[in-house]
Amino acid sequence: MGSVDSELDSIFPDKKTHRNRLVPIGAFLTAGVLTAGLISFKRGNSQLGQQLMRARVLVQGGTVALMVGSAYYYGDSFKRAG
Repeated sequence: MGSVDSELDSIFPDKKTHRNRLVPIGAFLTAGVLTAGLISFKRGNSQLGQQLMRARVLVQGGTVALMVGSAYYYGDSFKRAG
């Protein structure tokens, strides 16, 4: 994994990257809720499965909002600095 980062640094030497640490957590939460929902559907509990699918949409929306917010925040700060 370190070699990929060094290759990207050689391609984009002046590119500054920032990562929001909450985005991977949101992705794992989305995957977890999705898995739990699919399992509940398979077991025949469609009521719980439906609630979990709705929860997945909310968690997924929050994750996308974090991604967009991070891109806006860090992109805007680079424009001011550069």
